This record gives sequence, structure tokens and C-alpha cells, in this order.
Amino acid sequence: MSPAALYARVSTVDKEQNPENQLFALRQYCQANEISIWREYVDKATARDLRRRTSWKRLLDDAARGRFDTVICWKLDRVFRSPKHMYDTMKVFTDSEIDFISTTQQFDTSTAHGRFVMGALALMAELESDLNAERVRAQQENKKAQGLPYARPRLETKDPLLAGKMQEMF
Repeated sequence: MSPAALYARVSTVDKEQNPENQLFALRQYCQANEISIWREYVDKATARDLRRRTSWKRLLDDAARGRFDTVICWKLDRVFRSPKHMYDTMKVFTDSEIDFISTTQQFDTSTAHGRFVMGALALMAELESDLNAERVRAQQENKKAQGLPYARPRLETKDPLLAGKMQEMF
């Protein structure tokens, strides 16, 4: 088997969201299944912020160059931002004969069943994301109606260059 690319993503970097937690599990999976690792790709950004997902872009470039034949992730929501994003990416992977494995959801796209399960899980992940966004908006509207602060406080700095970068981050 050709080498595999490992992909991990966290939305924030803190003790609870450390990419090493995902990478440890992915390495164990590869060791147990005798899969060699081409490279580990790690992003620290939200799924929807593709501008900051530079490792994901690098992974796609390396996939196009045929550097590996399998992409392994910990969970679908670490990779895809929507079912359309998943389907578009999987079309590219399929055309390039690259398999995709999610270790916690225990499927891979080398089987028809795995492709079906992946599609269903992507739809459920999108529903979960949309419901979470609705809850956040409802909470903000509730706080706003009560006259309470409902958004993150603005970050202040005297350095104009840093101020711009801080606002981009949030």
C-alpha cells in the first residue's frame, strides 16, 4: 500500500482542542493497519474558513501530484464544511484514485457502503452545524433583547498592524 496522508484540524488551540489528540489516534490506526505515513497535515482554523486552512490546500496539491493514495482523518467534521464540499472533494479523490478513511466513524470510500455512510454522516454533520448556529443566534438575540452584551468584546491594541491581524482572527 502506498503512503497515506493524515489530516487533523482544530478550531481553537487550547487544552481541549489539541491536534495531537487526533494525530495520536491516526498514527495508532496506521500502525495497527500497517499503513505508512506520507505526511501529517494540521490546520488550526474553523472548517468554513478555507483561507486559513493552508495545510488542507497543501494536502490537495500533494494529492494531485500522486504523493499518496489514501487520506485518513479522525472524523468528517474535521475535514469538510458541508456536504457539497465533501462531494466535490470526494469527486477529485475518486478521479485520482485516492481513498478516504475516517477512523472514528469506521468507514472508507473504497467500498460502496463506505461511500453511502460518508454521505449520510456529512448530512448529519451539516444539520448539527446549522442547529448550533441557530442556537448561537437565538442566544445572541435573547441577550440583545435584555440589553446585555451579546458579542465578543472588541480586542484593543495600540499597534495598528497587530490590531488588523487580531480582527482577522476573530
